[in-house]
Amino acid sequence: MSVTSESERDWLRVHAYLSRDRHDLAVRAAAWYPAADQVAGTPLLAPPAWRPRFPVPLGDVRLEFRADAPAARVTDITGIAPDLLPVRADGTRYRRYSDVVQELASPALFENRLTYRLLDADLAGEDPHLTFTRGRFFDGVDVGGPAAHEFARAALPRGDDPPATPRRLRLRDAIGAPWDPAARPGAIAAGALTLRYDRAAGTASFPLHWRDPARVGHAGGMYQVIPVGIFQPSGEAPWNEANDFDLWRGMLREFAEELLGVDEDHGSERAPIDYDRWPFARAMTDALRDGRIRAYCLGLGADPLTLALDLLTVVVIDAPLFDELFGELAERNAEGIVLKPRPFDEETITELTTREPVQAAGAALLRLAVEQRAALLDGLPAPLAPLLKVRPFGAERGVFPVSRIHPGAVRQPAEDLGRHALPQRREPRRVFLRVPHPAGEQAVAGEQLGLGPLRLVDQRDAARRVPDQVDHRQLRVAEPDRAAVLD
Repeated sequence: MSVTSESERDWLRVHAYLSRDRHDLAVRAAAWYPAADQVAGTPLLAPPAWRPRFPVPLGDVRLEFRADAPAARVTDITGIAPDLLPVRADGTRYRRYSDVVQELASPALFENRLTYRLLDADLAGEDPHLTFTRGRFFDGVDVGGPAAHEFARAALPRGDDPPATPRRLRLRDAIGAPWDPAARPGAIAAGALTLRYDRAAGTASFPLHWRDPARVGHAGGMYQVIPVGIFQPSGEAPWNEANDFDLWRGMLREFAEELLGVDEDHGSERAPIDYDRWPFARAMTDALRDGRIRAYCLGLGADPLTLALDLLTVVVIDAPLFDELFGELAERNAEGIVLKPRPFDEETITELTTREPVQAAGAALLRLAVEQRAALLDGLPAPLAPLLKVRPFGAERGVFPVSRIHPGAVRQPAEDLGRHALPQRREPRRVFLRVPHPAGEQAVAGEQLGLGPLRLVDQRDAARRVPDQVDHRQLRVAEPDRAAVLD
């Protein structure tokens, strides 16, 4: 990073304030909108169509893909609020917010990957559905990022004055409703509250994630449910667009990456992921079929500060299966630290969401879930066939065929942390992981986190690596070049 202009230094001052006080700024940004738009008393924002009255089995959410779609109304902020982009020493202004971040404050994970861009959503009607087209991750960053920066700049304390509450913000005014997908481009992140459910005891618990601000560009320094991941193809190869266009498949990859520490490279640049032959994915999907796993959608919302979109889901896993699959939770992953499970009850959720910096979507999901605890744990039938197959990508589904994909090829059936903060771990059966290319990682140093009792251990040399006790002979899925695909 080379900062040579006063404009760049001003941008960095605001960015530092935004990073340091992100949770407080999100709470204040939510107050900029009517209270009726806030979900479950949290900062997350959503219209009525995004807020189902009861949990929706995830398999009942219909997905539609449109190859051709109009551009969003706001994609370039230079004609609206050019001052949100700093000027270099040579007098040239940065063209996009993602360019500024990459040049001046890039986190470890910041790539302009393919995504599914949201076009429409209705989760409260008789036909819950989500409609997407193609997009790129930076499309959303280039509008939502400066919207957050604009709010933080207006709220930045001046001298001894208390932080101000912004009243008029040009970019935010131009965008309008933060949940309007026609206003600006945005992908969705699918966030899952993962519940370990002990049927005999009638109790449940859930792990948490602390998002390392040095590694992530969104919600750094805050707590979040786990796993959470952008809904996107697993790679740039053309076959991934169709093969990965499935909420459950995207969540399977995130479960493996965030809870088990598996590398996100699944070899899909060589051939599409064969989810039927990946042991971990097959075990999870089989359990979904027989009811040992239940997956639900509780809604969709927009972050009031960054305008990021989050799908709110709950995955309930019977305790014996949870211990078999996730007994050895990853100590940390590519985005932060995994914290040990805590009780899923009203007291824990209230304390967590009122006393700790929980990301807006995570707070909303936790509150909605505990309000509907009985229905989630015992009261709804297990999701059945709709979630357990990839529907054909043909006109009968309202989906444009994806080029170079033969429909028959898709198979059916705290600031810096001084030490590692780890959960106590059980012994798993260690047979379900897939790690195409195990790689070493440098542990991050810093202070102990304040949430919950944590065991401290020495630094380890394994980022994006499964724990060293795992038997690597049992980790791999079938070779990707043998997966069925027609070009």
